[in-house]
Amino acid sequence: MNPKVDDFIVKAKKWPGELKELRRILLSSGLAEEMKWRAPCYTFNNANIAIIGELKDCCVLSFFKGALLHDEAGILTKPGENTQSARIVKFTSVIDIIRLESTLISYIREAIENEKAGKTVDFKQNHELVFAEELIVMMQQIPALKSAFEALTPGRQRAYNIYFLAPKQSKTRLSRIESCLPKILAGKGLMDR
Repeated sequence: MNPKVDDFIVKAKKWPGELKELRRILLSSGLAEEMKWRAPCYTFNNANIAIIGELKDCCVLSFFKGALLHDEAGILTKPGENTQSARIVKFTSVIDIIRLESTLISYIREAIENEKAGKTVDFKQNHELVFAEELIVMMQQIPALKSAFEALTPGRQRAYNIYFLAPKQSKTRLSRIESCLPKILAGKGLMDR
């Protein structure tokens, strides 16, 4: 047990009981406990298996390679429409977690076996990003932006692009690009601090 995880659970705002129960189940499966991305992460031979966290309306158990799991119980969902690998299970009560404990243990064991077997998620290659017109214009006006954006990893480029393309109005897209300019020039991703 990692003392940093103790602190995380104590400071949990809405779901401390649920997080404690998920932690118990994950630790009972023989996984190592670490803090990564400011959340409790559970690993097998240094490979990420699962992570737990709290949201406003629920707490979640997320499997890094959840797309590989046989979801016979139908409890896994994608955390976002562009997610390719991760799958989550949402909880709003300790009773729900206890009710699904045997299923969760089964999924955790399967995730460990997948890791032992070296299974990987077949990511769709999305080399051809269609950029927001406002971003293209700004890259022409600011060559350093173009260089910095191209130096970002493909995942970071994709995250920015999704964020920039979401608004319907051009002025909102432009505002988003302008607000992200310092981060892009610093080589940081959308969610980096």
